Amino acid sequence: MIRTAGEHGLLVETGALALSHRLDALLRADRPQGVVEIVPGPETVLVIAPGADQQRLRAQLTALLATCERPCAPSTARTAGDAVVTIPVVYDGEDLPAVAELAGIPTGEVIARHTGRELVVGWLGFAPGFAYLTGLDETLHVPRLDTPRTSVPAGSVAIAGPYSAVYPTASPGGWRLLGRTSLPVWDVDADPPSLFRPGTRVRFEAA
Repeated sequence: MIRTAGEHGLLVETGALALSHRLDALLRADRPQGVVEIVPGPETVLVIAPGADQQRLRAQLTALLATCERPCAPSTARTAGDAVVTIPVVYDGEDLPAVAELAGIPTGEVIARHTGRELVVGWLGFAPGFAYLTGLDETLHVPRLDTPRTSVPAGSVAIAGPYSAVYPTASPGGWRLLGRTSLPVWDVDADPPSLFRPGTRVRFEAA
């Protein structure tokens, strides 16, 4: 379904993260006239197009969505290319012992499971450059803190529920901190400013 979102937007309800990634990739590869912003989400893609022919754009989006839904459609989950972004992490986070206790495993096993698989950027939200990384080992699916911290340092590597993340800037946050990285993931002077985009593959490694 495609809904009107504000004065200039159309919200495409894809119903699945993989379809959001495919539609996002197709739109960026051949951006329709008038589209100035594309914002993929877990089950949606928001398309902002001030002054565009809304009826024509809606028809284009409907056709692209149909392409994405075809069983034979090529996977575009790796929209950011074939390279894997490696994040070096010093695993000395304040919540590492608590995560180990919640998961019922030693702290070394927490680190091994966090570094042991490739994650994928699902979408960005909460703060500029804050990427929700999907594919976290199920053993590490622990709840957020009951009381969020008023300030989490930039570069903090954290988990909450089925996701992992790197805090791009200092901000309040309720995710459980596993460690920290010195690799900048958000730079306002860079183009693009974020190291991540939907579909980027990410792997953590112990520094």
